Amino acid sequence: MSKLSGNNSPPGSPRENPDQNSESNLLPKDDSALESVVRRLQDSMSVGKRHTFWETQPVGQFKDVGNTSLPEGPIEAPVPLSEVKQEPYNLPSAYEWTTCDMDSEEICNEVYSLLKNNYVEDEENMFRFNYSKEFLRWALRPPGYYRSWHIGVRAKTSKKLVAFITGIPARIRVRDEIVKMAEINFLCVHKKLRSKRLAPVMIKEVTRRVHLEDIWQAAYTAGVILPTPITTSQYWHRSLNPKKLIDVGFSRLGARMTMSRTIKLYKLSDSPATPGFRKMELRDVPAVTRLLRNYQHQFAVAPDFDENDVEHWLLPTESVVDSYVVDTPETHEITDFCSFYTLPSTILGNPNHSILKAAYSYYNVSTKTPLLQLMNDALIVAKQKDFDVFNALDVMHNDTFLKELKFGPGDGQLHYYLYNYRLRQALRPSEVSLVLL
Repeated sequence: MSKLSGNNSPPGSPRENPDQNSESNLLPKDDSALESVVRRLQDSMSVGKRHTFWETQPVGQFKDVGNTSLPEGPIEAPVPLSEVKQEPYNLPSAYEWTTCDMDSEEICNEVYSLLKNNYVEDEENMFRFNYSKEFLRWALRPPGYYRSWHIGVRAKTSKKLVAFITGIPARIRVRDEIVKMAEINFLCVHKKLRSKRLAPVMIKEVTRRVHLEDIWQAAYTAGVILPTPITTSQYWHRSLNPKKLIDVGFSRLGARMTMSRTIKLYKLSDSPATPGFRKMELRDVPAVTRLLRNYQHQFAVAPDFDENDVEHWLLPTESVVDSYVVDTPETHEITDFCSFYTLPSTILGNPNHSILKAAYSYYNVSTKTPLLQLMNDALIVAKQKDFDVFNALDVMHNDTFLKELKFGPGDGQLHYYLYNYRLRQALRPSEVSLVLL
């Protein structure tokens, strides 16, 4: 969650933080190497400000930053599956575990409501993510998913769903190693239960269930600094409906700018400029897979997608994900593609608007069409679909088009983490090609 603004502090997050005192405002915008932030963090830490939960976990620790003698790769070796704890962790006595079957309309509604009312908000409590039920089903049911990794917590007496955390299986390449991982997401605790310390137990429980499938590494992102980010990326925003964005407080009218000049500044062409630019179809999956796999080789951390993954994650699904290819008119060769997913936010406390419709840049590959032109076409089709704003992180090659296409830096940063996998040095965002939903 991020807004167009002049400051660069991370957004607030209503997700219960396993480390209540984590330092979330220390990362300088231009310090991707993390060394100076870690020194400041260590200097500022009193005994009461330690990451009591994360210091017990196999993750990169702040004290080890810059120590190039440590080996890259798994921090702890796998144990025999018979030694993995077989019973769930104990919850406070008023609560019980539940497995959330996202095929069930009733349970999907419960998960949707919990997240809609309690998930990530911006710092000023003006906007809150509003993942649709269709989006949640798409995000949580990729090829080979485990239903047991969709974990809920219910109040025993009312049976109300009060907390949620998920994992999905993924193959992620880290440098030259393809590693089976879980992508952990949607950690959400009901606002009234933030003091119950449920989050650490939920993280341990999803870890236990992942281990039972003989998977020992994970990837996740957060808006706060925990031990220890492998990179920190910046959110950028491109206004598509500037009047609405200003009306709801997402962005501000620039100095010496009128509304009419602002609308003119962000005006886009009526139709894409690239010949052969069209919506992706099922028949394009093999070509898109080849393009994506070739492109991903240049990054230090990237997903290892096969055709089944591409079909699931990139084939257009209404109000969930949009993908476009460039189908060369003469040869019908697929040379480029771009994609974005739909993640609206609830607008809190505004009498005129209730939903902010946001597109998020996903995976884009340019080989023949310049990336700048390809992304401008993506902005045009997003505008045609009535999106209010187009968001992008400065990962992959995104920083080459952001300023040119009139994106502005937001006030949100996103920190990337690997669990039980060490990188000797933090990466630049441009070395990462991984988008977690």
